[in-house]
Amino acid sequence: PPTVHLQTRSLSDEKSWEIVCIDTGLNALKGARIKRLESYIQSDIFHLTYGDGLSDVDLNMLEEFHRNHKRLGTVTSVRPPSRFGEMRIEGDRVCEFEEKPQIKTGSINGGFFVFDKKFLDYLNVDDSCELEFGVLQKLCRDRELMTYKHDGYWQCMDTARDVEYLNRLWKSETPPWKKWNHPAR
Repeated sequence: PPTVHLQTRSLSDEKSWEIVCIDTGLNALKGARIKRLESYIQSDIFHLTYGDGLSDVDLNMLEEFHRNHKRLGTVTSVRPPSRFGEMRIEGDRVCEFEEKPQIKTGSINGGFFVFDKKFLDYLNVDDSCELEFGVLQKLCRDRELMTYKHDGYWQCMDTARDVEYLNRLWKSETPPWKKWNHPAR
């Protein structure tokens, strides 16, 4: 499957975006796919996302955070929604019931990154080059990975159930990720 590559001068001005579809190989893992994009990355820093998460991450703030800490990588950390409802119980009485609340402790990789171009030196073009197992772990050991803590909306889109849920939200008047003033879709 092709990898989509975005280059932009302004994150908020979609009209300046250039989208290039690149065949990075059918069997290549994420690290290899990213390395194979190297000749297309023209700026000193670049954004990367898995494309299977939906969020209201402020990409300009994410980039500013990255530029300020002067490390090779930034990963957005999020607190995912629980898969189950949560109840607060006193004795045998349910005092509070909340369906699928956001987890209050523990962060996960939210899938929105900013990297310096030098990060590409950690990767290779071998199909087996994996991003999470090896490369990001080495960045951590080298103290070159920072996290941008995002407390806003984030939802994965890994299953048909996730897609159905997000489609229902999209059809609502105010999807939680839609903070901009776009014309109605």
